[in-house]
Amino acid sequence: MKKSTVGAYGKWLSRLSLNGPGPFSFRNRRFRSAGQWRRLARPRVLDRLAMPKTGAPKARVTSSCVRDGLRVEHLEWRLPYGPPVEAVFLKPAGARGRLPGILALHCHGGNKVLGWRKIALGREEPSPLERKHVEHYYEGRFWANELARRGYAVLAHDVFGFASRRVRTRDVLDRVRGNAPAADPRTEAEIWRYNEWAAGHESVMAKALFDAGTTWPGVVLAEDMAALSVLAARPDVDARRLGCGGLSGGGLRTVYLAGLDRRVKCAFCAGYMTTWRDMAVTQCWTNTWMVNLALLPGEMDFPEILGLRVPAPTLVLNTRKDQLYTLPGMKRAAAILRGIYRKAKAPERFRCSFYPGFHKLDVKMQEEAFGWMSRWMGKR
Repeated sequence: MKKSTVGAYGKWLSRLSLNGPGPFSFRNRRFRSAGQWRRLARPRVLDRLAMPKTGAPKARVTSSCVRDGLRVEHLEWRLPYGPPVEAVFLKPAGARGRLPGILALHCHGGNKVLGWRKIALGREEPSPLERKHVEHYYEGRFWANELARRGYAVLAHDVFGFASRRVRTRDVLDRVRGNAPAADPRTEAEIWRYNEWAAGHESVMAKALFDAGTTWPGVVLAEDMAALSVLAARPDVDARRLGCGGLSGGGLRTVYLAGLDRRVKCAFCAGYMTTWRDMAVTQCWTNTWMVNLALLPGEMDFPEILGLRVPAPTLVLNTRKDQLYTLPGMKRAAAILRGIYRKAKAPERFRCSFYPGFHKLDVKMQEEAFGWMSRWMGKR
């Protein structure tokens, strides 16, 4: 027997996993049109997510400047729970009228001290740790800024569990905090010590969320929807032309946000596309609790969440040696999405590309994503 993440139970889990269309899959013959499918499947996914209510927050500008040809605004808003959300808004300096808006979704990367600063450059110079992160995953480019330079209004915000929204060790029970320092981490060594603690705390948080009647992806989606409302409400943003995208954890967030929020007209998902079966049997140990939902894997496959947006334009970017998934799992997910768009008679609105190398969104991949946005939303 092949080895699995759960030993001898892997074969059993493989049999439990969907090997064909689930009852809420568009591949199921009972669904004749995308509209019919969405009317039944979308409420089912939302029910499984058990999202908290956030409302439409009002953002305030905490500082602003012009940097490298961009208007930069640091923002803050409050949600009904947790510390304030910090964010950055970027657009070309001197731009007039309403611009198409992009919600840039930061990655996980095992670093919860950083949030939007993983992908965007604000007023301050980036720290050495931020530069290392951007070099490793994005080939040295703060891609949110680059996208803004091409004529978009871009918003990047910290999401639940990261940066301004992270759990402070001083606020948790001593037994849960363990040997982690109570003070906020400042040095690189302290930051990685905190991140090591936060990685273990994900399971504690996931249990707490389940026990409270919600889910981690439900909380993240609620916060991303709130951020999209902040972006859409701006007088310099065309709310009819909104897009989103991101790598890794940002790609995961794209799956849920673009799949379930009809305001998203164009999307790119990088480094987060596989099947529930792939995750259950071999890859769940590499992934975050931000993805997990009870019961839904028996009803529809993971890529079908993103497929709920059909026929809206959708780009998926993969790397052949991505450490988070198996190549067969990624190819199977791409085939599922391709089939959804083919059945909806919109095959030209879906594209999946495979690049050489490991988990990343390098400049070449970014250029494909930007070209996709330009094709369907305008600008260059």
